[in-house]
Amino acid sequence: MYKRLLVPVDGSDLSDRAMHESVALARQLGAAITGFIAEPMQPALSETRPHSLWVEDVKEHEARTEAHARQVLGRFEEAARAAGVPFTGVHDHVPRIDKAIIAVAEAQGCDMIVMVTHGRGAFGEFLFGSHTKAVLAGSRLPLLVLH
Repeated sequence: MYKRLLVPVDGSDLSDRAMHESVALARQLGAAITGFIAEPMQPALSETRPHSLWVEDVKEHEARTEAHARQVLGRFEEAARAAGVPFTGVHDHVPRIDKAIIAVAEAQGCDMIVMVTHGRGAFGEFLFGSHTKAVLAGSRLPLLVLH
């Protein structure tokens, strides 16, 4: 059936739910998990900031997001390993989170994506967008959505 699940996380309470539910599912299926954090890229160089300050901002952003990814994926890996579920952690700085989720799922040979949704409704999606909806529209893989 399903052998490798891609589970995008961000460290929020909702993504903690995705971690725990996906570990339980993977254990039942005998599947492995690829945990993924897609960090937004550093904003482009501003005409009002000197280049040297922008370079420092980029370095600081990358260090901060690397530390965050290591911490979140480390927790995820501990939960998976405790349940006997093989785990791989991946993170990247990306311009579009939904496209990155799909690309990583394909690159890692995943056969299902497990995501959480905030369930903001139509108005919330209009304001904030929906990564889950965009992944559903752009991927051919099965998508399990947790609410």
